[in-house]
Amino acid sequence: MGKFYGAVYKVLSGLVRRLYRVEIIGAENEPERGPFIVCANHISNHDVVILAACLKHQVRYLAKAELFRIPLLSQLIKAFGAYPLKRGQGDVGALKKTIKLLEDGEVVGFFPQGHRYPGVHPNTTRPQPGIGLITVRSQATVLPVAICAKKYRMHLFRKTRIIIGKPIEYSEYLPLENNKTDYDKISERIFGDICALTEQNERQAEKIN
Repeated sequence: MGKFYGAVYKVLSGLVRRLYRVEIIGAENEPERGPFIVCANHISNHDVVILAACLKHQVRYLAKAELFRIPLLSQLIKAFGAYPLKRGQGDVGALKKTIKLLEDGEVVGFFPQGHRYPGVHPNTTRPQPGIGLITVRSQATVLPVAICAKKYRMHLFRKTRIIIGKPIEYSEYLPLENNKTDYDKISERIFGDICALTEQNERQAEKIN
């Protein structure tokens, strides 16, 4: 964790958790050290901030390349560990950067759905194959995380539950042929684990009600 990020984390993480009334379940499942890939469902623009406040490690995220053209914003998001992605095209540079970060022992965050689905149950969406490709190329551990809020819409002062699942070691995917079919299968496995965590949350909510 960088010094700037660490200082901001100490000041803001508790505040973020209070503003979103965050309850963290499964915090003990977060690995003690990287590399690993944090994979979560995506329901709002707030997801990155909330995950950052709930995890012990600094998580590096891909961000739209356009944001890095805005001088002050560019410096800020770089300080927080974001790196650029050219959307709408195969960005080989971003892929290589991601794998290099993982090789260096860092933690990278991904949303397998590809974009936000506010108000939509994750089970009704499909993952993109990109996370499968990254997993195969990096052979990194995957940490599935479910972001749960009422009707899958994020609001300040409304309860948010972050459920951290058991890490998935790369060996659990073997044997592989390193082709697109494998990437699809791994993406579906990862997203299936995330959806299972959301279902766990719904069962707990039913018991309370």
